[in-house]
Amino acid sequence: MHKLLNDSPGEKIMLLGNEAIARGAVEAGVAFATTYPGTPSSEISLNLFQMSQESDLYFEYSTNEKVALEVAAAAANSGLRTFCMMKHVGLNVAADPLMTLAYVGVTGGMVILSADDPAMFSSQNEQDNRYYAKFGGMPMLEPSSVAEAKEMIKGAFELSESLGQPVLLRTTTRINHSNAFVTLGDIQKPATQGKFIRDPHRCVTVPAVSRGLHAKLLEKLEKATGIAESSSFNFVQGSGKFGIITNGVSFHYAEDAVKDLGIEDRVQILRLGFTNPLPEQMIKKFLGECDKVLVIEEGEPFMEEAVKAFGQEASIVIPINGKDRGGKSKGGKSKDLFSRLSEYDPAMVREKIATYFDIAYTPATKMDTADIPEIAMRPPNLCSGCSHRATFYEVKQAAKDMDVICPTDIGCYTLGFMPPLSMGDFVICMGSSVSTSCGFSKATDQKVVSFIGDSTFFHSGITGLVNAVFNRHNFTLVILENDITAMTGHQPHPGVDMERFGMDTFGRVNIEKLVRALGVEHVSIIKPFKVQKSIDLIKEALAFKGVSVIISQEPCILFAKSIGLKKARPFMVTDKCTDHKECINGIACPSFYIENDRVKIDADTCVGCALCAQICPENAIRPLKK
Repeated sequence: MHKLLNDSPGEKIMLLGNEAIARGAVEAGVAFATTYPGTPSSEISLNLFQMSQESDLYFEYSTNEKVALEVAAAAANSGLRTFCMMKHVGLNVAADPLMTLAYVGVTGGMVILSADDPAMFSSQNEQDNRYYAKFGGMPMLEPSSVAEAKEMIKGAFELSESLGQPVLLRTTTRINHSNAFVTLGDIQKPATQGKFIRDPHRCVTVPAVSRGLHAKLLEKLEKATGIAESSSFNFVQGSGKFGIITNGVSFHYAEDAVKDLGIEDRVQILRLGFTNPLPEQMIKKFLGECDKVLVIEEGEPFMEEAVKAFGQEASIVIPINGKDRGGKSKGGKSKDLFSRLSEYDPAMVREKIATYFDIAYTPATKMDTADIPEIAMRPPNLCSGCSHRATFYEVKQAAKDMDVICPTDIGCYTLGFMPPLSMGDFVICMGSSVSTSCGFSKATDQKVVSFIGDSTFFHSGITGLVNAVFNRHNFTLVILENDITAMTGHQPHPGVDMERFGMDTFGRVNIEKLVRALGVEHVSIIKPFKVQKSIDLIKEALAFKGVSVIISQEPCILFAKSIGLKKARPFMVTDKCTDHKECINGIACPSFYIENDRVKIDADTCVGCALCAQICPENAIRPLKK
């Protein structure tokens, strides 16, 4: 039995934040869940997927976030408790249905989780998705701890049902990927059979209907404001004339800092967990009791701007500050305030609080590390035996005499931009490699060769390819078909053979047939570990005038090993090597290392792909003898 299905209320177990959220959804009686995987939210979907094999929960990995939200919207409007989860940039993809779903509302509880990523541990930006709640007029909750995240998702479902509105649950990486003890609660049996009641004057958003829905949305938002005023997720602790308003993980940093500085009798903290709509009267009352207020929130000044507005409306004239805006702020120097960049940490919060409230504080003496060598940077790298490395090398060889632009996409293969491969020139979001190739091919005379993974192709690359065929663009698209959604942890996508997971209830979409059906006239299939044959086929594709597609087929090496498809067959560098270093300088596989100025191969990490053996000019790399 899956550990999160353990029906032992009161038991305490250590859980990852994402596991706690999944458990909270199960305790809330979630019946229907959808997602497109994205870090830092991926473990939520993994656990729900696993639990769906042992329970009545319906779970699906949808083609992309827009589809996931639309599928979930139908379930939530059939009366089912529905959970849709994604990373922060995924909500951009889902924004189109999200804005209108806020008008339509739901008949069953619906929670939409946005996992934000301050510091960009695994993302292309660190946008603050609290603005989506304000933009769409939706209630939003933000947990401050792993344990609270479990409980808050249950509250989110209840709030959604009371308002008939989807509720946004915003987490950050520090919540998603921290571990803590969580007390298990009762598992509510889900209602798994819904019924859709026809209501075109709510559900069919033609302009005449939507005008009325917008007015109803504002009424629901006003009701939500009243709920926020008395919500247990918003509370004040401590007393004193110094005030701190905070949310998320920053609350515990601030709480610890106040204790460390010994100012518990001088500071009161307003922790906001129900952050849209904000509890206006509660905030105004708090401001009226303070002489000076510091707003501590990662990301943008979402709360700070509202707090200042509330203070102005109430004619409360006190210093209210939070973010560094590059100049001096009333009551505090800008450089003494918080940045809009990256994550916060306890030491930073402690220092900023001490400075802002003029508290005597001596930071801990930092350890003298002058005599310790600096740790070498370890850039991210494709895995040993990754087929993407072979494909990049082969494209580079086939196009070495051309002036090439290489748009790339979101996935493991993004790392192809690193030298010596250097095959990635432009990337902005999922699917952009195909569409930007259309633009580059028309705006320049340069040859355009773009890269996209199979999961990303299904996610949002298909429409760009349709556009390219229709408008007769001229570029080569390389689809890296490694049979899995690799970077986020080996989740399935529509092109995966689900029988490998022991599941025979899924269909499968063939990429080659799909590409040909779209009207692409030149389609090549390469096996990237057959180097010379691949280079020859790539040259033919590059010479084609129009849209050509190369499908590079080879399973992700880590996935293949995990299901027993690949067994390590390490190689070694023999005495025939004359130190050309073509292997290191050409492909930089992490299994290579230098010892006594000689190239060596780490037999423990080499997977025997034979790429290096095929490019060695001396034929000096051979299988290691057993």
